[in-house]
Amino acid sequence: MKIGIYGYGNLGRGIESAAKQNSDVELIAVFTRRDPETVKTITGVPVYSAGDILDFKDKIDVLIICGGSATDLPEMTPALAANFNVVDSFDTHAKIPEHFTNVDNAAKSAGKIALISAGWDPGMFSLNRLYASAILPEGSDYTFWGKGISQGHSDAIRRIDGVLDARQYTVPIESALDAVRSGSNPELTTREKHLRECYVVAKEGADLARIEKEIKTMPNYFADYDTTVNFISLEELKRDHSELPHGGFVIRTGKTGFNKEHNHTIEYSLKLDSNPEFTGSAIVAFARAINRMHSRGDTGCKTVFDIAPADLSVLSGEELRKKML
Repeated sequence: MKIGIYGYGNLGRGIESAAKQNSDVELIAVFTRRDPETVKTITGVPVYSAGDILDFKDKIDVLIICGGSATDLPEMTPALAANFNVVDSFDTHAKIPEHFTNVDNAAKSAGKIALISAGWDPGMFSLNRLYASAILPEGSDYTFWGKGISQGHSDAIRRIDGVLDARQYTVPIESALDAVRSGSNPELTTREKHLRECYVVAKEGADLARIEKEIKTMPNYFADYDTTVNFISLEELKRDHSELPHGGFVIRTGKTGFNKEHNHTIEYSLKLDSNPEFTGSAIVAFARAINRMHSRGDTGCKTVFDIAPADLSVLSGEELRKKML
């Protein structure tokens, strides 16, 4: 499978690393909106201008789009799906249905296939929510993220006028996590489950009060959470916040029995040293799946719910039955 990377930031480098670890994947090109001469890949893969993308229309099996969910992907994914099989990691949960429709129209019209919202949440966590709720229909779902850096939320802060750089940590509230694990099925608001901690480097002369207000009132990202904003220097950001850890928990508590007398808990957790490298690894597996689906004639937009598990693996059906089942 020949893949291309559209956008070369943290996620692009994570996908480059994952491609190196998959024997059936060849990364043939990276595309950037920057000057290609200023971008050097880790593995030496050539870098081209984003404006040259159509020159590779028949050379790439799957194009992986590494833009931000706030403003990039809503425009990029439908546009690129008109010429390529694509995967993105769109993670603004409230806008996924709208994004799906836009990408589906573009991909179907072109006879291409697209997968949106691939990664670990949305992505792997989405699958675990589906499996758990199907198995325990009498129950409640809970998702906790962190403590870790959210790439999407950090990117959203960096788009604010006057911000030079930023990191945003999502922090689960331990008392809420303990209440869920106890099986008491608490009803928790968004604000009761997580805190958001922001570390922001402002440009010289920027209005700090305005930046803080824009962060705390940003819909879909911060408005529904207790959010703290800490202004720090670029040196402090590089020294104390250069790593990109993350993780979290998907928990479903439920009951079975004719009188609902038996309690059950399903918990799936991730502890990630590198959010972009893990996300990139998940995306490459999903790219393999949609490439296989397209070879069978499938078109249009897909989500992780539409992917057969066997299509994710490099192993054959016989090997999977022998080693995994």
